[in-house]
Amino acid sequence: MSLSCDLSVLEELTSNAKQIQDDVLTKILKANANTEYLSRFLEGSSEKELFKKNVPVVSYEDVKPYIDRVANGEPSDILSGKPITAFFRSTGTSSGEKKIFPANDNFEDILLGLALSSLIMSKHVDGYKQGKVMIFKFIQPISTTPCGLPLAPSITIIMKSKNYRSPGKRSTTPDEIIMCTDPKQSMYCQLLCGLVQRDEVVSVGALFASVLVQIIRILEKYWKELCSNIRSGRLSDWITDHCCRDSVSIILGEPNPELADLIENECGQESWQGIVSRLWPKTKCVETIVTGIMAQYIPALEFYSDKLPIVSSIYGSSETFFGLNVNPLCKPQHVSYTFLPNMSYFEFIHVDADGEATGEIVDLVDVKLGAYYEPLVTNYSGSLYRCRVGDVLHVTGFYNNAPQFRFVRRKNTVLSIFVESTTEEDVLKALDRATVVLESSDLMLTGFTCFGDVSTVPGHYVFYLELKAKVNNDTNVLLLDEKVLVEYCCVMEESLSSFYRSLRRKDGPIGPLEVRVVQQGTFDSLMEFFILSRLKFVFVHLLACCGLDTKLDTISPSSYISKRIPVWLV
Repeated sequence: MSLSCDLSVLEELTSNAKQIQDDVLTKILKANANTEYLSRFLEGSSEKELFKKNVPVVSYEDVKPYIDRVANGEPSDILSGKPITAFFRSTGTSSGEKKIFPANDNFEDILLGLALSSLIMSKHVDGYKQGKVMIFKFIQPISTTPCGLPLAPSITIIMKSKNYRSPGKRSTTPDEIIMCTDPKQSMYCQLLCGLVQRDEVVSVGALFASVLVQIIRILEKYWKELCSNIRSGRLSDWITDHCCRDSVSIILGEPNPELADLIENECGQESWQGIVSRLWPKTKCVETIVTGIMAQYIPALEFYSDKLPIVSSIYGSSETFFGLNVNPLCKPQHVSYTFLPNMSYFEFIHVDADGEATGEIVDLVDVKLGAYYEPLVTNYSGSLYRCRVGDVLHVTGFYNNAPQFRFVRRKNTVLSIFVESTTEEDVLKALDRATVVLESSDLMLTGFTCFGDVSTVPGHYVFYLELKAKVNNDTNVLLLDEKVLVEYCCVMEESLSSFYRSLRRKDGPIGPLEVRVVQQGTFDSLMEFFILSRLKFVFVHLLACCGLDTKLDTISPSSYISKRIPVWLV
């Protein structure tokens, strides 16, 4: 299918979802039925019924030995009928373990999905086509597997592929800057290019909300230096990447003291509320993923953008591209994604509200409104056949014949001390409800991590919070009110599940929830550590249960504990 498309393509795909899904499975099976993996179950057949009857539902751990064999140099036809040309490296957000997935060099379906997303934005956001987008993108250095094939996050592999089409003049940032593998230099140069072209920017964003908040924090740190560059027309000497220097110099142009003064005036104000709207006055929306664990950044983004619409456009992973948000201006809490039937063959395991499987597996078009499911993926690259993704989705509607899903959470439990299971969704709901307490003291949450501390008796939940005052002060010292933070602990506990609250009874098996406030800049420092370690810095704020508690304790000067037992008899 051509990448030169209009929204009639979306109508065609979603109207013919069943036929397209059947065609996708047939195509995948014809290409891969004779692979070592599938031939055991299909004996060369491409029949859908045989596939569903004989091919087992698996997890990544089940297929990892096969993937590792290919990565170590054995033939592609262990898994795929087509040559495997690269490996995607996942971010490892669910379990902390980074996974690798074989890929071939055909990314047209993914790029079509991105093109459709852009068309949807143009339809719903006035003036979107007429301006430029300032979407921060970062690639990582490409490493290799033992057999010499490229290994990198999917965005890096795709952007370096022959199929990739640059947004060109629609973007404030030239590709040469995005291709810089030094994230600090790349981020600085992308900010500088965006500031120089401030009057043309209609959209500000990054793939994940955590990245966008981090970029604003970098702007807080470097705005004086950025203004100096604009005032002099000369880029800072510490930017040593030649492609960055050449590209920025063209955009920077001649000295512009008027623009530098304007930016200094905005950034020098006491409060940074609405800084995005003030620096980029024609901005219509903020484009970034705020579903799942990223929902924690919604209050910060609303503060910095003066409540511009926050758009979560796409739902994808290293396993496959899933779908699009066809109602981009909806509230972040109401985001649903319309699955595109041409991306992979999708099946769904029915689960209850807690994410436990009931055993029933249905096709894409047979999911039921209001039900919860975990998706299974059979993808084109031949790396996954009926593989569980680990996400819990809620069916919210249909667009033509294609279902729409709200992302609920990852299946994995985030916290557990006794026999309770506290999920990502539970944690985010508690943080959201406790936000009101912080706002009463003019504070906002800019980052957190958590773990279950079993070194105490009884064990208890510990949350590390990084807080920021909404109004800057000259000393940059955060004034903390013990009553406010203790109340924050109490509201957090009262917002967790009734089962957790029942275990928090007097002399119960779970102790009072504790909040430890880390120093400002702590998560920035962790990000820099992750960058130096060549790890994915996007998720530095999402360090739940990663064994960093001892490091964080050395920079946690303040600790607060819930002082009342939460009510649990509902």
